[in-house]
Amino acid sequence: MSSKSEPKDVHQLNGTGPAASPCSSDGPGREPLAGTSEFLGPDEAGVDVVVIESRANAKGIREEDALLENGSQSNESDDISTDHGPAPPSPLKETSFSIGLQVLFPFLLAGFGTVAAGMVLDIVQHWEVFQKVTEVFILVPALLGLKGNLEMTLASRLSTAANIGHMDTPKELWRMITGNMALIQVQATVVGFLASIAAVVFGWIPDGHFSIPHAFLLCASSVATAFIASLVLGMIMIGVIIGSRKIGINPDNVATPIAASLGDLITLALLSGISWGLYLELDDWQYIYPLVCAFFVALLPVWVVLARRSPATREVLYSGWEPVIIAMAISSVGGLILDKTVSDPNFAGMAVFTPVINGVGGNLVAVQASRISTFLHMNGMPGENSEQAPRRCPSPCTTFFSPDVNSRSARVLFLLVVPGHLVFLYTISCMQGGHTTLTLIFIVFYMTAALLQVLILLYIADWMVHWMWGRGLDPDNFSIPYLTALGDLLGTGLLALSFHVLWLIGDRDTDVGD
Repeated sequence: MSSKSEPKDVHQLNGTGPAASPCSSDGPGREPLAGTSEFLGPDEAGVDVVVIESRANAKGIREEDALLENGSQSNESDDISTDHGPAPPSPLKETSFSIGLQVLFPFLLAGFGTVAAGMVLDIVQHWEVFQKVTEVFILVPALLGLKGNLEMTLASRLSTAANIGHMDTPKELWRMITGNMALIQVQATVVGFLASIAAVVFGWIPDGHFSIPHAFLLCASSVATAFIASLVLGMIMIGVIIGSRKIGINPDNVATPIAASLGDLITLALLSGISWGLYLELDDWQYIYPLVCAFFVALLPVWVVLARRSPATREVLYSGWEPVIIAMAISSVGGLILDKTVSDPNFAGMAVFTPVINGVGGNLVAVQASRISTFLHMNGMPGENSEQAPRRCPSPCTTFFSPDVNSRSARVLFLLVVPGHLVFLYTISCMQGGHTTLTLIFIVFYMTAALLQVLILLYIADWMVHWMWGRGLDPDNFSIPYLTALGDLLGTGLLALSFHVLWLIGDRDTDVGD
């Protein structure tokens, strides 16, 4: 009987038997363990104590390793679970000077890109296709806004993935590239088609005139421009983000401005060239328009299949349409304002200044939204309650004057507005763009509109990103399209208001005949 009872007690000590262990009844002390060892006998006791002590030692080693991993700042870990530990601190230690230094060059580069786009628009507005098919002006903010709807969202999404270690291995990198490139091709084709419909509707509402050939021309131009521009800019974005990580620069600070620097110019040049080329065939080869649309639509199933292979892009493929479509509609309203003002002599200069003020505001708010989103991702997943709990209605003082890193970046970005716009206005003046004279009162009104635009956008970004995070939505996919579209609407509206006030006080000196 004694030989059978001893193994039973051993199993009870190891926790495999039905009876409670003596250790559990006596609390956390070590005395019950000694008593149990004496009861079991020397052989079994020795073995059992060694097992328990080895488990305790292993637990201690694991705890020590965990502490070492938490204190380490190295990213060279083969364990995927520890990738999230070392990565977060780096962006959070940025000073105002380092933020400004990293943002300054891409911001100026993006600004000169918008200046170049404004100069292009100032030239092509006199082309026959823009004079005869005026709805093309409605397409301009909507298609230029694709950098906010698609390219900036792509840049923000990839920047966050790079910062949290989801692009460290070649396999993860390739999967992110193929999935995201396919995704933006799907979105570009659909958004380009919907933008053309919005342009036709907004062009038809004021005067009741509708032309089927013009509608097909707008559709073919819009879809082709959106597809090609997204393909080129998406490849550039991937290269920028990979290069930023290799040289130790935070991609959030450089990716979105660089996307905008070439985005406006490339998109506007493509829209002008494609629409002009198709317009030349308006009388003889009208059947080309539906063929162009059908070609890009036929490619949609291929991009859908590729986008569904990546888990990250599969979710966006199904749930990411609402912000893109609504943002396109908001930008189209700004395009309607541009269409009604660009041909009015009292608003001379609107064509060259609109891409600049819209682009600068969109670039700055996209940087801020991407930074806030990355900060939140480093502390959990969307919808989780943490110390960085979403704020439903932050005060302006909290947004701009609190000591946290996001408020610091908001101050830096806001302070870039005036010097940046002064450089861009001087560049436009030297290039004799806009058929207008830059007077002191014009600069004051222009700067007031630009500062008010960026102030509103930065505050809305602070509220919107946290609000979306609280609802379980990824701000990288949802916030930037809304913010850049609001930037287009605010910029165009405030600029038109400034031009109207300047006309009322008689300060608009124009040289329309140049």
